[in-house]
Formats: sequence, C-alpha cells, structure tokens
Amino acid sequence: MKNDLGELAAFRVVAEERSFTRAAARLGVSQSALSHTMRGLESRLGLQLLARTTRSVSPTVAGTALLHELAPALERIEQAVAETRKQREKPAGRIRIIIPRTATQMVLLPKLAQFARIYPEIVLEVTSSNDPVDLVAGGYDAGVQLGEFIERDMIAVRVTKELRLAVVGSPKYFKSNPIPRHPQDLKTHACIGFRFGNGLYRWEFEKGSKALTVSPHGPASFDDPSLVIQAVLEGVGIGTAMEDSLADLIAKGRLIQVLRDWCPLFAGYFLYYPSRRNQPAALAALIDTLRVSD
Repeated sequence: MKNDLGELAAFRVVAEERSFTRAAARLGVSQSALSHTMRGLESRLGLQLLARTTRSVSPTVAGTALLHELAPALERIEQAVAETRKQREKPAGRIRIIIPRTATQMVLLPKLAQFARIYPEIVLEVTSSNDPVDLVAGGYDAGVQLGEFIERDMIAVRVTKELRLAVVGSPKYFKSNPIPRHPQDLKTHACIGFRFGNGLYRWEFEKGSKALTVSPHGPASFDDPSLVIQAVLEGVGIGTAMEDSLADLIAKGRLIQVLRDWCPLFAGYFLYYPSRRNQPAALAALIDTLRVSD
C-alpha cells in the first residue's frame, strides 16, 4: 500500500489528460513507466480503471467513481503539503518553546512585543520549566537553558551575556544576623533553597584557585526563583538569583548582596534546538530575534 498515494495521484492526472503522453509529460516520467504504474494499480485493485484504445484513454465507470471520491482528498493533501512548505519559506505557524521563568523575564519578554509586531503570523507556545528536558521527546521546537545543562548534540545560540549569581539577604534579616564573609559562614544562616525537579541547587563558589560548594539549609525551598527572592525580601533568610534580575532591588537597598567576590561570571543562557537542517522560517526568526553576540 505504500505506493498507492503516488499511483492514485498519477491516475488522476491520466484521467484528466485522457492521454498517457500528456500525463507522462506533466508528471515528468516516461510514458511506458506511467502505463506500467497504472497496470499495477489496476491489478492490485482487481478493477479496470482506464479504458484504452490506440487513440484515446478514458476512465471506466469504476475509474470515474474512484476519481469522484479521490480528487477532493488529493486536493486537501496538496494544500496541506503546500502549507507545510510555507513554514520553510515564510515566518508563520506555532513554535513550542520550553524556558525557565527567569530566562522568560530576562530573554523573551523584553523582545516579545517587537517580535509579535514583526511576525504577526507566528504564535509562541511557551512552557515554563527550570529543569533541562529532552526537546524531541517533549515535542518542543526549541528551549532556553543555562549552557552547562545543554546536551552536546544540540545546536546552541547565546541569548544572554555572561551572568553572575547573586547571594542576597534583606536589611531586616541582617539586623539580627551577621553578614557572611566566607561561603563557609552560610552554614550558620537560614538559606532559602531553589529546587529543581531532581533536588536542591547547590550553591557553587569560586575565588582564585579556591572552589567550594554549599548545600543550602533553611526553613523553606521553592521551585520558582521569584518566590525565593520574595521570601528573602520578607526577611526569612539568604537566597540566590541572577544578579541582573536583582539589580534594581540591590540599588534601592531592599536587598544586600554578599559574597560577590566568591561568585564568578558564567556562560549564561542559550537557546537550543535539535538540528540546523530544514529549519522552519518561524524558528529562524525567533533565533535571530533572541540572539546576542558572543
């Protein structure tokens, strides 16, 4: 049955042209090959679809009935294929993207209004997740994630500059707790954890040749970084988030940043996707919009 669609499409052309010569020219095949294809189709169906003479070809009663049902279906298939091809040529259609909440605020939202104006026929279906995911298994076209979490077989495009993690507490908290001067001091503090699906994020510190990791211990942990910072602002304890996202709160004195000299820059966020081959125009437009220079 795997060849039936092509053979049925060829049958329609022969029936429309009423000539193997003209039909073969239209299909770009030889007349003998087309005749052989039609005989094979009739043999499998057990019915004669075309009446042939030395001068003409015309559909039989069975062929006419088949053509009546076949033509609309083939037209729908051709329209569907044409619409699919447009995705390669014209920025349109849906893009499913998975992205952490912090990256949505830093990377996507500042450019979304402009993107929507330039590409009104593209619809972004955005799923929020902090955890690395298998794009293909999840049915996503692309994702945004920290570079360290992206598999090597993915194509990755930088969408932020280098970032720094900020360790912060509120003035209220530091009124009754000393400011930590060394990562080891955090062991005596209430540390609010950020939780991935597979467990708490461990705070990594580095200074010169020294590197160490601290597992946060405190009264609460969250899987949403904005809730971590909300708890910090309420004086619950010390927490972490991307420095850029906290710049305004730090500048206004609502948060106090500590241990900055122990928090080095790291690669930041990248948009990633499975392959460069046959890339839809809509995805290419999103990549160009979000891309930043290395």
